[in-house]
This record gives sequence, structure tokens and C-alpha cells, in this order.
Amino acid sequence: MNPLVLPGVYAPQEDTELLAGALSDEPLPPGAEVLDVGTGTGALALEAARRGFRVTAVDVSWGAVWAARLNARLAGLPVRIRHGNLFEPVRGESYDLVLANPPYVPAPDGRRAPRGAARAWDAGDDGRLVVDRICREAPGLLRPGGVLLLVQSALSGPDLTVGHLRAAGLKAAVTQRHRIAFGPVLRGRERWLRERGLLSDTEDKEELVVVRAELPV
Repeated sequence: MNPLVLPGVYAPQEDTELLAGALSDEPLPPGAEVLDVGTGTGALALEAARRGFRVTAVDVSWGAVWAARLNARLAGLPVRIRHGNLFEPVRGESYDLVLANPPYVPAPDGRRAPRGAARAWDAGDDGRLVVDRICREAPGLLRPGGVLLLVQSALSGPDLTVGHLRAAGLKAAVTQRHRIAFGPVLRGRERWLRERGLLSDTEDKEELVVVRAELPV
């Protein structure tokens, strides 16, 4: 069942599908504790719940929280859904798996905090406004052997993400890559991205990647 998408809530797209594929590759036992941060419609949280995991989902948008709650009820799946900024609602908790599909698109007006629906994709001048926070804070939520799966654009420095997570003591690497046509957001700022050198003159697709990071046992 495709999740319902309420106005202003990020609809599942190629990045959601890529992260869902990475989730399906993780050999977690039933009952494993999973956190889906920035859940949007709850699509990834529901996918994890279907596999028998105990799932908590978080989003800063009240619209997303209500959408995720509605979709969980319609699917008949037990997902704990919380409103809050990134990991604030789950301080002191720990997880076997953390899923993150954060905003990661560089924004021309990146010095201003994004508003409305743009909070789902705009992420500062370099696209790392939220990704860097995840790199700092997610390791503290992982149990020994726990895994972080994060999807982002190649425009926002996946090598930096891997480096930060390794510096925090995790085993990290890019495990999946997928190229997609520019969506409306990138088409609207394509010239700016080329002027900044984030896109070459010949690139006509965006590369999405999944970073997998594991806390050693």
C-alpha cells in the first residue's frame, strides 16, 4: 500500500526507495529496535514494522507526524511516532538500527533557516546542516553492533559523512549508489549549483548514496 501524503509532507521518492533497499539487506532479528528519524509519511517506519521490528519514528513537522500516524493506523502496524527536532524526542534511548533520510540539498539562501515544505530538502549552503548533526549525535544512540543507514546526495559530501562517522569510532562506508534525473528542486537551482562547482557543465543526473555505519561490538 502506498502511504497517504498530506499537503506539505515529503512524498516517498527515489531516496526513500534506496534506503528501503538498504534496510532489506540488514539481517536484524524480529523485535529489533529501529528508529526512523525524519519519517515524513512514515514509509520507512512502516517497512521496518512489517519486518517485525519495534519501530519509533520522529519528525519535526506536525503534518508529517499526523501523516505517519494515519498511515500506521491504516496499515494496522504498531509504530511509535513522536514530534520533535531530530533525536530530541528519544534522548537516552538506544537502537539496533537508525534510518535517516535528512534534508541534504544545498540551498542558495542557506544562511536562512528553511520554512514550510522546504525543511524536507533544504540543508544550508553545503547541504550538510542536518547531516552533520546526525554524524555527531547518531553514534550515541546505537547499541553495540548497531547500524546507521543514511541516504544523501553526492552534492552534499558523502566522503565527509564517512569521515565524520569513522572519527566517531564507527565502521562506515558508502554501500549503495543510484543516479536519478534532476527533480524540480535541483532543476530550479541547477545554474547556481554549476556556478558553485557542485555540478559540472556536463552532469545531468544526481547521484544518491547510502552511507552505512556500524558501531563495533
